[in-house]
Amino acid sequence: MSQPKEIFIKTDRCLGCLSCTIACVVEHSKSKTLFGAISETPVPKSRVYVQWVEPDGKVPLVCRHCEEAPCMYACISGAISRDENGVVITDTDKCIGCWTCVMVCPYGVIGRQLEEHKAYRCDRCPDREIPACVSACPTGALVYETVDSFSGKVRKHASRELLRAERG
Repeated sequence: MSQPKEIFIKTDRCLGCLSCTIACVVEHSKSKTLFGAISETPVPKSRVYVQWVEPDGKVPLVCRHCEEAPCMYACISGAISRDENGVVITDTDKCIGCWTCVMVCPYGVIGRQLEEHKAYRCDRCPDREIPACVSACPTGALVYETVDSFSGKVRKHASRELLRAERG
């Protein structure tokens, strides 16, 4: 069984440009175009949140699709489940808008579509090979890889930095 891919964040590369949020809105719009999306009702919402942290750090946050997803266990209508790829999904037909999932999410990344009274989250763009937010990131701050692949690259980078520091 192959490892599923995850969206990883390289916080040192994020400029806070919000390209990821715009790409997400467009991808989740009916029109699939920027100009069409801004005139839709309800206006499509981004599933990516860029959090500004003092003094100057920016962190893009998306649903982590937790292994023990508190939102899934808290959902009283059974609208939240996990698909065959391990992605936690919300069935909007079953969602009753009680916002229990919003309250229990440890990352604060489940949104509320108030006009439709539905919850929404990152779905990793199931119709795309690479999620829209990752494709749109101009600095490579968002990466779509397996845990092993990403961790291996981080270890290699950390090892190089340690060697440079030791050599002075």
